[in-house]
Amino acid sequence: MALELLLKGIMVGLLASIPLGPIGVICIQRTINKGRASGFFSGVGAATADTIFAAIAGFSLTFIINFIEEKQRILEIIGGIVVIILGVKTFYTNPVSQLRRHKKQKNKLVEDFISVLLLTITNPFAIFLFVGMFAALGIAYKGDNMIPSLVTLAGVFIGATSWWFTLSSLVNLFRQKFRLKQLWWINKIAGAVIFTLGFLAIVNVVRIFLINH
Repeated sequence: MALELLLKGIMVGLLASIPLGPIGVICIQRTINKGRASGFFSGVGAATADTIFAAIAGFSLTFIINFIEEKQRILEIIGGIVVIILGVKTFYTNPVSQLRRHKKQKNKLVEDFISVLLLTITNPFAIFLFVGMFAALGIAYKGDNMIPSLVTLAGVFIGATSWWFTLSSLVNLFRQKFRLKQLWWINKIAGAVIFTLGFLAIVNVVRIFLINH
């Protein structure tokens, strides 16, 4: 039973992490610019946020879910703005100065972790994704026994973290082949993609508002 829940949790963590949204772009960009550890710890930040969302979904914390539903549009706009700001920052990041800074001092992995954790938290609608996946896999928390719940959540974290480790490792294999000019373009493209995703999120909110009014 415990092994089955762990495996289901791992599956949920993988399915939630594999789609490459702005978080995936950020992890790839950081891996190329600052190394595998930076990309991986950024991914661990996302995995931690996903585990929190999975806990809320699994334990059916209805007051949090209701709050998110009530403030849906506001939260979507805030999330979109955060993503846009991050996109602009990435776009104007100078890879030369970034590499020099990386060589002179230890990479601040805690900052990489926290920045992506906070960015992922601005998209609490992922909770509903976990609700759907738990329902599809027949995962339900019943009774006062917390062990099955914790095993499932551990699986979610392991699955998500495994994906980010795999992604950062694969990207790192080709990292040395990139030259400064290519790194410059990667920052520009990554920044533009992240900015566009944030902009489209806000446009979608405005579109829905206009339709409903």
